[in-house]
Amino acid sequence: MNIIKKETGEAKEILGRFKRRDFSGNEGRAIKNSTWQIATTLVAKIGSLLFTIIIARLMLPEIYGLYGLALSTILLMGVFSDFGISSALMTFMSKTIDKNPAKAKGYLYLLTKYKILLIALSSIILLASAGWLANSYYNKPIYYALLAGAIYLPIVIFSGYLGPIFTAKNDFRPQFTKEIIVQLSRLTIVPLFIIYFLAKVSSVEFYLLWIFIALSLCNFLGGAYLFITAKLKHPFRKTKAQKLNSKEKSELIKFILPLSITALSGIFFGYIDQIMLGHYVEGQFLGFYQAAFNLVASASVIIAFSAAATFPIFARLKGKKLEQGFKKTRNITLLISIAAAIFTFIVAPLLIQFIYGAEYLTAISYLKVLSLLLISFPMISLYTTYYTSQKRTKIISVLLIISTILNIILNYAFINIGLHYSMFHAVMGACIATIISRYVYLAGLVISRKLN
Repeated sequence: MNIIKKETGEAKEILGRFKRRDFSGNEGRAIKNSTWQIATTLVAKIGSLLFTIIIARLMLPEIYGLYGLALSTILLMGVFSDFGISSALMTFMSKTIDKNPAKAKGYLYLLTKYKILLIALSSIILLASAGWLANSYYNKPIYYALLAGAIYLPIVIFSGYLGPIFTAKNDFRPQFTKEIIVQLSRLTIVPLFIIYFLAKVSSVEFYLLWIFIALSLCNFLGGAYLFITAKLKHPFRKTKAQKLNSKEKSELIKFILPLSITALSGIFFGYIDQIMLGHYVEGQFLGFYQAAFNLVASASVIIAFSAAATFPIFARLKGKKLEQGFKKTRNITLLISIAAAIFTFIVAPLLIQFIYGAEYLTAISYLKVLSLLLISFPMISLYTTYYTSQKRTKIISVLLIISTILNIILNYAFINIGLHYSMFHAVMGACIATIISRYVYLAGLVISRKLN
């Protein structure tokens, strides 16, 4: 009750700031950032939800499941394109772009060179493994979709890569506009492609190929906008890039190395359930699982808006002020998360029926179980943001490795146990494995912060 009263008071204070248009100080900046982040997240998630509804209804469970499997596989290959570079760019630019824009530009140039090389590596690996994955491991018609992923992946990565430049300057407006462009494009271009090729193409493989080409075009438009905006706004004040000295490069490498392990573990952690299910169950059951999981993931990102909005603030704070800011954000996030989980569990049948239609009613049971993730997802996002902003990335790396190994073991065990009964139970096994591993990860983050 004390927490609720305290946070109610905080909410009134925030509303008062909006009325007065007072966004001074770190707290005011956090409120302003959060507002833009909420708006961006709402556009992204409402757009994604509408997009999911449309394609899920047009494709029906079987093809929708294959589409989701191809997308998860493509994004899994994207792990080789990051290795912590995006987090490093965000962190080091937030600390230098105001005081030394030339140095911040130096970080951008150096990290971008690494990024291009790694993206090329990701696309090559995807192309080389597409045949084996589609025809041997999955034994499903997604080969051409995976080939299209070699185009889709670089475009998606670069469309969001410039975002940290604006975030580091506490300027969230360009990303908001970019998200509008991407979502409006997806809601118009992709459905038109689906309707056209559904009638023209008899092969599921070619059908999925064109869907990923359309998605590539949509993300390209958003990325082009950010690139042009960065050129026009001159966030580095037209300064020349300052080369990093050996000490700064060493510090950068020390920061990135743990995140490389984090990136590898994190991507497996995020997609291993769908990748393993793709080997064991039919496309329609993949569709049921993805329908439920996507709803939870979309809601979780909306709840976790505070994590992204407070990153540049956390990066600048130390000591008591950092602790106060973190605790306020944590309390608000936790209260909203618990309420969202309870609501989702209760209205799961209505959500599935209304959003996806009668063809997806099997997903109701999965959504009820996965509603527990509405608590863990936002809290994990907040804690990882805190550790990353303070350059304590080793904790994240160790916990992610442990949780990923546990996730793989539990998925393998529970899916195979479920298969003794039916494919429905196999998917339920994946749901349970995912929940256990996520909460183990969250517990580790919480305990580690208390011990340090």
